[in-house]
Amino acid sequence: MALKLFRGVGPLDRTAILRDGLAGIALASMNIPQVLGYARIAGMPLVTGLYTALLAPVAFAIFASSRHLVVAADSGTAAILAGSLSAMASPGSPDYLALVGMVALLTAGLLLLARLFKLGFLADFLSRTVLVGFLTGVGIQIAIAMLSDMLGIAVDTRRTVVQLWELARGLGQVNGPTLALSAMVAAIILIGRRYAPRLPVSMAVVLAAIAASWWFDFAGHGIATIGPVPSGVPAFGLPDVIWTKTLPLLPVAGSCFVVIIAQSAATARVFAVRYKERVDVDADILGLAAANAAAAVGGAFVVNGSPSQTAMAEGAGARGQLAQVSFAVTVLVVLLFLTGPLQFLPRCVLASVVFAIAVRMVDIAGLRAILLETPSEFALALVTAAAVAAAGVEYGILLAIALSLLRHVRHSYHPHTMVLQPNEHGGWAPVPAAPGLETEPGLILYRFSADLFYANAGRFADEVLALIDHAPTPVRWFVVEAAAISDLDYSAARSLSDLFRELARRDVNIAFARVGLYLKADMTRHGLLEILDEGRLFPTLHGALAAVRQPQQPTQPV
Repeated sequence: MALKLFRGVGPLDRTAILRDGLAGIALASMNIPQVLGYARIAGMPLVTGLYTALLAPVAFAIFASSRHLVVAADSGTAAILAGSLSAMASPGSPDYLALVGMVALLTAGLLLLARLFKLGFLADFLSRTVLVGFLTGVGIQIAIAMLSDMLGIAVDTRRTVVQLWELARGLGQVNGPTLALSAMVAAIILIGRRYAPRLPVSMAVVLAAIAASWWFDFAGHGIATIGPVPSGVPAFGLPDVIWTKTLPLLPVAGSCFVVIIAQSAATARVFAVRYKERVDVDADILGLAAANAAAAVGGAFVVNGSPSQTAMAEGAGARGQLAQVSFAVTVLVVLLFLTGPLQFLPRCVLASVVFAIAVRMVDIAGLRAILLETPSEFALALVTAAAVAAAGVEYGILLAIALSLLRHVRHSYHPHTMVLQPNEHGGWAPVPAAPGLETEPGLILYRFSADLFYANAGRFADEVLALIDHAPTPVRWFVVEAAAISDLDYSAARSLSDLFRELARRDVNIAFARVGLYLKADMTRHGLLEILDEGRLFPTLHGALAAVRQPQQPTQPV
């Protein structure tokens, strides 16, 4: 397996280096407080949130192909850790830290197995429609989650619907100074993004907020700050967990694995589509495996491809993985020298920065385009967005995959079927199949636009018989235009054999036109050519028509 390294970094020139280097610094200014919050969600010491942005982004940049996906701490996997491990050890204790590190290592192992077995194709089942809905739902979820800090209202749940209820109940307790500062910060960022998108407005706002908080003692005026953060680099090493405690961690790692695969692939695909790029999902899985292994040995916890942080990086101007390397270097500088000033950052400023990013993730333009072109797919996008926002990313992304698969299965189960009729130009005009249609007296040319399998074979047979039963004249020949049929499963073959016998009983001849090698091989394998003469299979529609219009039964083989 030949590895292609640094695919998401280059090509580099002076402009790209400056652009992505500054974007990484801007991303750090927005993301450092956020990863501290994720550490709190995971039940870890706050400083471990910074550790997730130290080695993991660099490891991902080395192996991955995505130019945009940002890998760091994530709320979904952090919540999985807290919910699963708090019963095994006290959150924040040395034993808990070891368990969390082992989960990251096991998750890396599962991701490596997924790469070895090339399971990246699973991401192909995420349609663009549900990707738009997914990102919109994540934006809504994050925006609502930020409202508590922006309003100064305490909320004890991460479920979006319950958060809204608690916020509504607590409106009488809104902290005035916090709300005013939040509104000002959000307005500055949104206006700056509109009129000066290339300037690091968010970084300037964060630095100004830290300085103002220190100078004017925001904490003393009721504006909450994030508090002290320890300095220094982590102690590197493998987590010390005995074998008997490792086995119960496998289901936890499995849950993280599913969320990481689905969410990272969905996010990478969204931004690749936006910039008309191609993504090697298998390479990204390897990058995610390396990132989680690095997190495990670097005193951190499970990392994931984050839609909100990827949107932050894009908004800061990042167009390649060099921004993640710059991000990691900036975090290292902060750990060594700048954790002191970080304690003055108001929580509401952090929440406002993230809120502005979340608003941008709500893809109104994409939803409008889907609505205008395909209203049924617009409904799928809305369901996906609602599921992500209401049930959480981990459940919403699984629903997104299920909806994509169901849409594909529905199309295969009920494909477009046509009766071909001659037009005024001497060609064929496809008309949606309906009882009472025929191609010419005694002949029906029928097009079936999907493979035949257990779910749609019965519909195929029923429609064939209905067309024959209601034809204006007795049908002598029924020709299936089979260009779209390349596969038959066992159940479909049995349905076809029953149909052939029924048509023979009715003295109706059936033939197949535009038969490919795979369809013929399947018909041979399932014994259908023992019932249907091979001379009724034709490589072209012209050949089939020439044969069936002869008075004798055709014998021409493919």
